[in-house]
Amino acid sequence: MFSWVNNKQGGRNKDGEMYQTVTEGLQQLYTNKILPLEETYLFHDFHSPALEAADFQSKPMVLLVGQYSTGKTTFIRYLLEQDFPGMRIGPEPTTDGFIAVMYGQNEGVVPGNALVVDPKKPFRKLNAFGNSFLNRFICSQIPNQVLRGISIIDTPGILSGEKQRISRGYDFSEVLRWFGERVDRIILLFDAHKLDISDEFSEAIKAFRGQDDKIRVVLNKADQVDSQQLMRVYGALMWSLGKVINTPEVVRVYLGSFWAKPLRNTENRRLFEAETQDLFKDIQGLPRNAALRKLNDLIKRARLAKVHAYIISYLKKEMPSLFGKEKKKEELIMQLPEIYTILQREQHISAGDFPNVVKMQEQLQHYDFSKFPSLKMKLIESVDKMLANKISGLMTMIRDEESKAPPAMVSGGAFEGSQEGPFGQGYGEGISAGSDCDEWIVSRDKHKYDEIFYSMNPINGKISGVNAKKEMMSSRLPNTVLGKIWKLVDCDKDGMLDDEEFALAQHLIKVKLEGYELPTELPQHLVPPAHRKNEVADILYNH
Repeated sequence: MFSWVNNKQGGRNKDGEMYQTVTEGLQQLYTNKILPLEETYLFHDFHSPALEAADFQSKPMVLLVGQYSTGKTTFIRYLLEQDFPGMRIGPEPTTDGFIAVMYGQNEGVVPGNALVVDPKKPFRKLNAFGNSFLNRFICSQIPNQVLRGISIIDTPGILSGEKQRISRGYDFSEVLRWFGERVDRIILLFDAHKLDISDEFSEAIKAFRGQDDKIRVVLNKADQVDSQQLMRVYGALMWSLGKVINTPEVVRVYLGSFWAKPLRNTENRRLFEAETQDLFKDIQGLPRNAALRKLNDLIKRARLAKVHAYIISYLKKEMPSLFGKEKKKEELIMQLPEIYTILQREQHISAGDFPNVVKMQEQLQHYDFSKFPSLKMKLIESVDKMLANKISGLMTMIRDEESKAPPAMVSGGAFEGSQEGPFGQGYGEGISAGSDCDEWIVSRDKHKYDEIFYSMNPINGKISGVNAKKEMMSSRLPNTVLGKIWKLVDCDKDGMLDDEEFALAQHLIKVKLEGYELPTELPQHLVPPAHRKNEVADILYNH
């Protein structure tokens, strides 16, 4: 995952500890500073199991979540461009368990019970969910180039209704929350014909509370509807998501059809291609951002551990020494929202750092508050010093190592050559049109542009900027855009346009009106022949 794992140069912190790698630095800070605080205040019982070495050393992971038949497994096959062991695809709910698709020299399947005892895999703590879950959890290993950069987690298709949630035999939302804390990207898949968010899907999305920066939404099978229907589907999806994801920011939604079959409606082909490339770039960049993501998650965990310590110690402090313990316990649980407010004010803690109050109240019912530990400021101060001083050192190491040896982007499968060759996005379109032709692309429509040019009564073969402005303004493009076009086409910088420069201006206006971006510099194939310095190009054009 990290390009600096074998780097011999490390960083020394203020306590004299040497970090040979960023991974090692994160692991040491967690073990020496955060873990003692977690263990003292029962953090692992309330929130998340302790982290292990594999959690810091694993590759970036992508978690796919969605209702049945939205194309989760097909999406994985689309990225890998090959089948993987354990894969089942169909219109009915086919994936009935969790599948971790990972790189392996030999193709095969590792069952869940064997997987959670493998110290090299980051799944050991899933053992807490019991055999009901482990019997539905496998690791599918294949030698695929895409999986050298990332691992992909496929999840069961979600159905509606209470019955489905009970029949699983394990807490589905808690499993998703466990994965959500450890993966680098969470992709929620929707079908253009299945926009309803069931009760269990709603609970699944809520399980990702605090991981909003990892969530991406994919509206799959978007080619099944026409443009008008797609606009309505997109609006309906945003409305549905707004009721579940309680954030003022609009979540990023990618539109497309992620399978290797012909598009049913091709009118939005350009849109789908652009959206696909945006999603690919997001996934391809995961290895590069993995170190920062793990650092960010460690900081979030440290802040939550601090808040948890304050809550537990406050409850301990309020308990009577002899009589009325049960009654006081019930009072404190009922007053937990007020306790949150008190701690916010006394300890200067943000409201967003506190755990869910309802869930915390439910968990506290099973504990004896009088046995909780009192506040130990040394543990709190140790974490505070880590956040204030040592995190910045790791940030510097990350920047230094990335500048020396940037992590490789995800490659292979559907990512291979997605930007190269004649089928790359934008190839032969917009500004790049005519780049592989001998003739000047503008000459195809130059006879039409010449009629306009000569109707403006050019003097010595040129028209003034005033006359050119009047014609260019008829396009209704903003002055900033027209000004950029002027700078690109006025090749000799004389403040006037000859017939070729004017034709080029009309061509660039047409390109912009068709929705393409303008270049910062004029490409060589668009330079008017009369203004080219390359004599060979002139000969080809004249020929």
